[in-house]
Amino acid sequence: MNTMFPQEPSLHFFDPLAELLGAGDGHFTYTFDDAVKLSGHACPTVAGAFLMVVHAMDALYGSETPQRGDILIRIQGAQDQGVLGPISQVFTLLTGAAPENGFQGLGGQHARNGLLRFEPAYGDAAGPFTFERGDTGKRVTVSYDPSCIPPRPEMGAHLQQILQGSAEAETKEAFRSAWRERVLNILADGGQSTVAVTVTREPT
Repeated sequence: MNTMFPQEPSLHFFDPLAELLGAGDGHFTYTFDDAVKLSGHACPTVAGAFLMVVHAMDALYGSETPQRGDILIRIQGAQDQGVLGPISQVFTLLTGAAPENGFQGLGGQHARNGLLRFEPAYGDAAGPFTFERGDTGKRVTVSYDPSCIPPRPEMGAHLQQILQGSAEAETKEAFRSAWRERVLNILADGGQSTVAVTVTREPT
């Protein structure tokens, strides 16, 4: 199997709807490659969205297998604000939580629509993100800041040349290498330096 990025960390879910409708046994494993294929590119934002789900699921479920489709996500900010749209798409891919245009369920069960909600932000900043278990009500708040893993200083100038159409092949390759290096560094860190998780409500 050809892979673009490291296969760890990975996420493992059980989706009862998938099991019901014959998609194997309902157990899914996701890696960062899946988020890249959805987004069409790899960047610090896509990596951060993936890592936030990794840490949120660990905080919510511990050694249990997370149940896809039973997770409510609240995003502070508008869906067209900054990078919240792309982040939300990764959240939906992994957890099944969808906005109002999501799957409406079968006989009142297995609905995914309305599980991902954009809510007014406090102040100008977008985020953080809240993940909540549907079965127990346990809730965690997650934030992401990749500034501690900065890009190479020359990346900005290289990108400007590329966008202006004046970059040589060597400049393009140097930019590609530096961009990928930062994403790899963020993934290698695993969210230890970039992701913060706070339990805001214990199980009921």
